[in-house]
Amino acid sequence: MSFLIKVLINGVALWLTALWVSGVDFRTDGTALNTVIVVAVVSLLFTLVNAIVKPLVKLVSILFYILTLGLFFLVVNALMLLLTSWITGFTDYGLEVDGFWTAVLAGLIITVISVILTVILPDGKKKDRDRR
Repeated sequence: MSFLIKVLINGVALWLTALWVSGVDFRTDGTALNTVIVVAVVSLLFTLVNAIVKPLVKLVSILFYILTLGLFFLVVNALMLLLTSWITGFTDYGLEVDGFWTAVLAGLIITVISVILTVILPDGKKKDRDRR
C-alpha cells in the first residue's frame, strides 16, 4: 500500500510542477481522461526510477554528497526527472523537460511538494506504531 501512496504523491507533485514550471509539460491529446492516464503512468514510472535507479546513483556518488554537504541531491533529482522524461520520450505520450536547469528547479519543487504531501497523507507506518 505504501508504494501506491508514493505513486499518488509523485503524481500530484509532477502535475503541480508541470503547472508551475515552464519547460515541464505532459504530452497528451488534451482530454482530461488522457491527461489523468498520462500523469498516472509517468508517476508510476518516476516512482520506479526513484526506487530502483536513485539508490544506485546515490551509492556511486556518495563522495559528491559529502563534498557538497548534501546539495548534490538536487542534481540526482534532476537526473531522475530527465531519465523519466527520456524513457517516456519513446512514446507519443509522456513527460517533457526542456533542460538540465529546468529539471533542477522541477526536482526541487517536486521534493518540496512530496515532503508536504508525505506529512499530510497517511502511509500506514503510524498505525503500526500505535498498535505497539
